Amino acid sequence: MATRKGTTVYLYELAWILPSFAIPVGMLVALVVTAFGAGIHLPGLERRIDPTKVAETPPFDKPGLVELAPGRYEVRMTAQIWSFAPREIRVPAGSTVRFWVTSKDVVHGLLIPKANVNLMLLPGQVAFAEARFDTPGEYLMMCHEYCGIAHHTMAGTVIVEARR
Repeated sequence: MATRKGTTVYLYELAWILPSFAIPVGMLVALVVTAFGAGIHLPGLERRIDPTKVAETPPFDKPGLVELAPGRYEVRMTAQIWSFAPREIRVPAGSTVRFWVTSKDVVHGLLIPKANVNLMLLPGQVAFAEARFDTPGEYLMMCHEYCGIAHHTMAGTVIVEARR
């Protein structure tokens, strides 16, 4: 305990005062590093389309799988109330798949747990993810943002076939 002109500062109070400043400063540093260092940011206008015209706007007017090169694919996908289009995607093992996805109506999500794909799909905002599928099998695609009464039925599959 230290005394100075009637003011008493206890060491245990000091032990609580210092972390109360250090923790918010540490969190602010983590936020700045994440925002600028990792390139995480809010979606901009550059990848935005009119949500009422998704079905008429290329490439979402023809959703599906496109082979870009051997072992490299691109999926143009839409989400709408309780379904994905396409609902099933088939690729050979060892493929790299680029997902371009948007929502036609409300906020949806696209989660492929085994492939480390996790996107929030805002109406008209084009989201992007890339994943490599090395192991043959079925990979569940599901919506992880509540989108209405039949949300639990909104799912699809990426089928990875063994190379012949």
